[in-house]
Amino acid sequence: MNHELETLKFGIEDGLATITLARPDAANAMNPTMARELSEVAIVCEEHPGLRAVLINAEGKLFCAGGDISEFVAAGDQVGALIRQMASDLHQGISRLTRLNAPVIASIQGTAAGAGFSLAIAADISIAAEHAKFTMAYTNAGLSPDGSSTYFLPRRVGDRRARELMLTNRVLTAAEAAEWGVINQAVPAETLEQTVQRLIEQFRKGPTLAFGRVKSLLNDSFNHGLETQMELETRGIAESAMTRDGQEGLHAFLEKRTPLFQGD
Repeated sequence: MNHELETLKFGIEDGLATITLARPDAANAMNPTMARELSEVAIVCEEHPGLRAVLINAEGKLFCAGGDISEFVAAGDQVGALIRQMASDLHQGISRLTRLNAPVIASIQGTAAGAGFSLAIAADISIAAEHAKFTMAYTNAGLSPDGSSTYFLPRRVGDRRARELMLTNRVLTAAEAAEWGVINQAVPAETLEQTVQRLIEQFRKGPTLAFGRVKSLLNDSFNHGLETQMELETRGIAESAMTRDGQEGLHAFLEKRTPLFQGD
């Protein structure tokens, strides 16, 4: 990545990658540039050897209001081509982040709609301020969902609730979103950063390769039969035991001490 980002702020420090949606004057709406830049920073995360965690957050009052409808309308009869490119970029970014070994945390300080909702459910752990609201919103604009939402939402909340959220655009409070399984936790706004930071520190000190295996096993678990999934578990735990962190974890357990994981 050899250019200035227009819609995101991004950096990696001490093993933590921070991706900040930075279009607060446009409600952090997803436009083609943001989708492309999300794909670009995801590649940087993928290539960073010491990555231990990823944080997705946003500037301003809203987390993300969804797709930038004004750009869709401005595209006129080229809107199909614009959305194909934009969705492709967004999906590449989400795919890469999902398949990282490092856990991805979403810190949701305000309303998440459409693509913002999709980012929230694609993250491994999502924590929101209590005043945040969640809505799919796509069919309100005559559109069907994207951003991995038809993959992750049924896995998070079940098919019945996924259909309700996508067909009716029901608005969930943060407390309801936590109860449904859309997010992990709703906390007072003043404690959001502190709560997320504790989680980041836990992941920074954790066995990153084992985290990656957890993510991979869960992401694929709905696609396999029982015996196939158990075979993948067998391979995963055996390979984990042979890593440096696996050896450290086993010895630390026997020696009754806290393990010092290095992420490898």
